[in-house]
Amino acid sequence: MRITVIGRGHVGGALARRWTAAGHDVTALGRDGGDATGADVVVVAIPGDSIAVGLDKIAGLDGKVTIDASNTFGARPPGYDSIADQVKAMIGGPTAKAFNTNFASIYDAVDAEPMPPGTLFASDADARQVAEQLIRDAGFEPIHLGDLAKAPLLESLIALTSTLDRGELGPFFYRFNRPGELAARLGLDPS
Repeated sequence: MRITVIGRGHVGGALARRWTAAGHDVTALGRDGGDATGADVVVVAIPGDSIAVGLDKIAGLDGKVTIDASNTFGARPPGYDSIADQVKAMIGGPTAKAFNTNFASIYDAVDAEPMPPGTLFASDADARQVAEQLIRDAGFEPIHLGDLAKAPLLESLIALTSTLDRGELGPFFYRFNRPGELAARLGLDPS
């Protein structure tokens, strides 16, 4: 897949490395902007309060399948229910919200986990398959919450994850599973 990542920071840079290692053709664009014309999917990994300025510097975005991985610690963008809604309005293609509840600082530790950690995501129907594939290709297990109307919930989780990070837990992976599922996947006796 041809992926254009907008943002070379902790999240964008780490995802670009993981997807390159998984065999994707990845182009990472920074503050100087660039062109996403040849991309199959665009990943927005810039601060939530910089979306308008950041996306204005990128050509070739119109109608692309998009994954919004951004967060904001302030108010949501005026006139939008979520940053993902703003991203969708600017790019105009099917959109997913993913990776904003994971700690980029430990992406390099994903492969050492006995089972893939989770990634919560929400998506338009036409973005779901691409989002699930890229979540798996980054080493995570996708956990679909529903359509893009769930994006505000995901964006609100940054307060909880940041609080846990500053507490005794530090940066962490998460995983949700049904009763007995974890034991079965690890080959353990669930009794």
